[in-house]
Amino acid sequence: MAFTLDDKLVIAISSRALFDFEEENRAFDEANGDDRPYMKLQLDRLDVPAKPGVAYPLIRKLQQFNQGDVHRVEVVILSRNDPVSGLRVFKSAKRHDLHIQRGVFTRGSPPFGYLNAFNANLFLSANPDDVRAALNAGFPAARVFPESVKQAERRPNEIRIAFDGDAVLFSDEAERVYQREGLDAFQHHETRRVGKPLADGPFKPLLEALHRLQSAADSDAPMRIRTALVTARSAPAHERAIRTLMAWDIYVDEAMFLGGLEKGRFLREFEPDFFFDDQTLHCESALAVTPTGHVISGISNDES
Repeated sequence: MAFTLDDKLVIAISSRALFDFEEENRAFDEANGDDRPYMKLQLDRLDVPAKPGVAYPLIRKLQQFNQGDVHRVEVVILSRNDPVSGLRVFKSAKRHDLHIQRGVFTRGSPPFGYLNAFNANLFLSANPDDVRAALNAGFPAARVFPESVKQAERRPNEIRIAFDGDAVLFSDEAERVYQREGLDAFQHHETRRVGKPLADGPFKPLLEALHRLQSAADSDAPMRIRTALVTARSAPAHERAIRTLMAWDIYVDEAMFLGGLEKGRFLREFEPDFFFDDQTLHCESALAVTPTGHVISGISNDES
């Protein structure tokens, strides 16, 4: 029977998100877009394993859901690298004991079109244009910050993922009210609509997929998932967020309603393996304490 990805959590990741290719990337930038120095550097280092990148710890943990003949998580490389540089990516994955067999290397062309063919549940990349295109195509995607702190293995048997609410798990409907009319109007808007679920945000499908993965795993599985909602909302606007999750029949393990407080201090306590937010201000606060992904969607990221 042919191999299928339909029943798996599929993470598509760029080579720079998985591995530390910052020195190689500087060679590309210094050549003003000429990829030949980058390709030569990668070829010269073909047998030198790349160091772990910002998303490496998350990928390693997710692969722990694959035990024996049970294959629940598939990680694929989706990269602007050339195919020769792709050899180093696969070699590095093997040396780090990451089980990655599939990838697409496009030598500079936008790779996001292959997300549909892979049936991807998440795309992580350091390229903001690729992330924006993936989000516009309907895929959960985030720009990773290679300079983010890489979490140590304090919880080797638990994956912790934290999500912002508006424009990430939920639509940016309420955020637009806040930015146009201010806090009082936002609170009034949310209180009047407390019983009406918010529309889906770009990362709702990922939260659903994580719950399916957790539900499918055996009770004695070596890895568990713990999720958190970390939002600038506060009472009374908190209620609509919780009621929306209830209407979706999705739960989170923790919810933080911070009312505009800096998120980094709270993320330091939760210690997520990854945090997703749509606002650069919150991402900058978070990346000093946790791997961080910028969800380039919603009114805070309008290009106009």
